[in-house]
Amino acid sequence: MRKQNKQKNAEEPQKETQRTAARKLLRYLGRQKVLLALSVVCALLSVAGNLYLPILTGQAVDTMIGQGNVDFSALMHLLFLLMCVIVVTALFQWIMEMINNWVTYRVLARLRNDVMEKIQRLPLSYLDQRQPGDLVNRMINDADQMANGLLMGLSQLFTGVMTVLATIGMMFALNPTMALIVVLITPLSLFIAAFIGSRTYHMFWKQSTEQAEQTAFASELLQCQRVSKTLGYQTRAAERFDEINARLAKSSLQAVFYSSLTNPSTRFINNLVYAGVGISGAFFAILSENPVITVGELVTFLTYANQYSRPFNDITGVITEMQNALACAARIFTLLDQQDEIQDGKLIPQGTCRGNFVFSDVCFSYRPDRPLITDFQLQVKAGQTIAIVGPTGCGKTTLINLIMRFYDVQKGTISLDGLDTATLSRASLREQIGMVLQETWLMNGSVRDNIRFGRPDATDEEVQQAAKEALAHGFIMRLADGYDTVVGEGGTALSEGQKQLLCIARIMLTHPQIVILDEATSSIDTRTEMRIRRAFDRLTAGKTCFVVAHRLSTIQQADQIIVMRNGSIIEMGTHASLLAAHGFYETLYQSQFLHTDQEISEETQENTCVKAHETTSGGV
Repeated sequence: MRKQNKQKNAEEPQKETQRTAARKLLRYLGRQKVLLALSVVCALLSVAGNLYLPILTGQAVDTMIGQGNVDFSALMHLLFLLMCVIVVTALFQWIMEMINNWVTYRVLARLRNDVMEKIQRLPLSYLDQRQPGDLVNRMINDADQMANGLLMGLSQLFTGVMTVLATIGMMFALNPTMALIVVLITPLSLFIAAFIGSRTYHMFWKQSTEQAEQTAFASELLQCQRVSKTLGYQTRAAERFDEINARLAKSSLQAVFYSSLTNPSTRFINNLVYAGVGISGAFFAILSENPVITVGELVTFLTYANQYSRPFNDITGVITEMQNALACAARIFTLLDQQDEIQDGKLIPQGTCRGNFVFSDVCFSYRPDRPLITDFQLQVKAGQTIAIVGPTGCGKTTLINLIMRFYDVQKGTISLDGLDTATLSRASLREQIGMVLQETWLMNGSVRDNIRFGRPDATDEEVQQAAKEALAHGFIMRLADGYDTVVGEGGTALSEGQKQLLCIARIMLTHPQIVILDEATSSIDTRTEMRIRRAFDRLTAGKTCFVVAHRLSTIQQADQIIVMRNGSIIEMGTHASLLAAHGFYETLYQSQFLHTDQEISEETQENTCVKAHETTSGGV
């Protein structure tokens, strides 16, 4: 399990600020100008309706003032208008909400697509430092939180601002004195909201970060249940999860505590204002010898005062939610701002690659304080098979990463057919290379689609031929639906050996000029491995091949065997010459083959059985 400090070390050096995140989010909104314009029109019409309602209500009240002075005709007319305005206002509010939902989820969909595309463009050096759960959390959870805040902002913020501005004008038209009191006191709620909001942003950022760590840990734990149960890790896993959960609970409570102060504080101020306006208005309308305002107008004014203060409560709630949304958006934009893997460079013309490699003074390390590969020298002729062996951590896989340009050399050069690979397009370079890894990967789809993964345009005949060359055709035909069998996510319906055979067939279908086998048969039993070995002979015929091997039995026919230790070549030669040298390679070989004669005898018998089986069945 990864430790907590690894997550902290993986934090991006640059963090998006609240203002920067808001500006970038507005750019996404700017792509929905037409829908936003329609939303604004609907908001204006709904605000106009809400402003007209108090006027009609006040006029209705004035028709009923005084005993026996009720004007029923005027009252019924006003009630009819009230119903019409209420219905029309509700209709425009509903349309506005629908449009805002469309805008929000279009932005959400576009942002998630951008994140997914960004992940595909990021260099492996960045992805290796991040937990998959953290990236998933940014794409899913953070995006959802951002969408919730954005929807609230679109639905309430703009409408609230327009309502505030419009009601100010109406209140000043009715009674400037009372209006001035309201306008001077009510904005205190905004200052309170801003004060609280400035402190909640960082808390919501921390909350999102802790949530991402929890998601990553849970995902990692679920993927290694067999190992966890075997090694008795359950108790420690629970303790580790409790520790993360406690930190998440603490940061969540802090964020919620401050954000929960917003609404009560603003409502307290607004209620004081409303009560003061009601009392002073009653004095002007009823108790004053020369009333400057009628009772109906007072009702209208109080309604406007309520409409004026209510958006402040809504806006402060929206501001709090927006702090969370912007914190989540900032985490997303921090990912989107990472530098892409550079794809520019020379293209390798189709069919021109021969496979000559020259490694000159190559140096590389993942950490500056820990040198890994130093002054590496090697010449590989086209068509040669180069085996790379050595103890764990000697740099075997790193060398493959450099060939594939998953990482770039820090010193020296790697040349392909006389061209520095650093000057070549990564995509063009990788098109020439077929790679089979120790860890198999299959998508949740049919066997045919998995083999066709690297060549979507391949015909069914080509797929079957590749499977036959990989000696996978036999077991595929024994599956329930043959090539149409769905293998399940990660290939759960297949054995490790079968999954590896499909991955090999996938590479065979692409017909690469360069082949890399990185512990490709480590998960395959000895019997299957011998079949695969002959398939590899057909695959690599006339091609340059790099083989990272743990089983030394698989590399005895290699043109050159490179023995690495501490990032450097300590021995190099054929299998026979290295054994004759009585060096480190012989030690490795003897440690694996204590009963060499028995192994050879069994292998000979097995080869005879395999050939007979292939003759009768045509594959595994």
